[in-house]
Amino acid sequence: MGKIIALANQKGGVGKTTTAINLAASLAALEKKVLVVDADPQANSSSGFGIDVKTLQYSIYDCLINGLNPSEAIIKSEMDNLDIFPSHIDLVGAEIEMLNLEKREYVLRNMLAPLKEQYDYILIDCSPSLGLITVNALTASDSTIIPFQCEYFALEGISKLLNTIKIIKSKLNPQLEIEGFLITMYDARLRVANQYYEEIKRLFQDLVFTTVIQRNVKLIEAAGTGKPAILYEVDSKGAINHLQLAKELMEKEARTKPQTSNK
Repeated sequence: MGKIIALANQKGGVGKTTTAINLAASLAALEKKVLVVDADPQANSSSGFGIDVKTLQYSIYDCLINGLNPSEAIIKSEMDNLDIFPSHIDLVGAEIEMLNLEKREYVLRNMLAPLKEQYDYILIDCSPSLGLITVNALTASDSTIIPFQCEYFALEGISKLLNTIKIIKSKLNPQLEIEGFLITMYDARLRVANQYYEEIKRLFQDLVFTTVIQRNVKLIEAAGTGKPAILYEVDSKGAINHLQLAKELMEKEARTKPQTSNK
C-alpha cells in the first residue's frame, strides 16, 4: 500500500513544485514506484517533466470533473519508476464546478484510492492557495510536506496553513499528519537565513527535516529543460540534496512502519 503525500504551502515561490519534481525523481532513482499528481492549474510540475500541457488530451481536470479514469490521463516519464498525472489551466474552473458535487472534499481521495496499490509514493503538488483543490489534496493524503523558506513572511503565513491542516484533520481526514517542514532555497552565507532556520527548528523541532535544500542554480536550469536535477546534472547540489531527502523520507517510514503493524 502506497503513501500519499501532499506538498502544501499557500505562499507561492517556496519550492513546492521543485521539491515535488526532484523528490519524486530521487525516489524513483532509489527504485520506488512514484506518481506525481499535479494539482496546480499552473501545471509547472507537468512542464517540469517535459510535458507539453497545451497538447494534452486529458488531465486531472477531466478526471475530477468528468469522471475520466486516471489511467487515461497518467503519463509515463523518461524514468522507469515515475509517472505523471498532469494538470491543465482548465483546473482553474474546477473549484467552482465542484461546489455542487456531493462530498466535494473527497473527490480526489476517491480517485486516488485505487492507485495506492500501484505506487509506493504518490506526491501531490498543491497550488499556492487553500482552496477546494488543496483541501481535496490534504483530505486525500496520509501526510504533508511543508516547503519553507528562511524568511519573515514565510513564518508569518504558516499559522493559516497549520490551522487548515488542523481543521481537515478534525473534520475530513483524521489520519493526516505533518510529514515534516522542509527548508528550501537555503543560503548559509546569509545571517538572516541562519536566524530563521534556528527559529524554525525551535518552533517545530523534530518535524523539521534534517535535509536542507540549498539554493542552487542547477535546479532552475533543470526545470527549464523539462528534467529533474538528477537527470540534468547528477552531481549538482540540488540533485544531491533531494536524494538525501528521499533517503530521509524512506528511513522515517521504515522506522514507523513496524509500529503500525503491531497495533
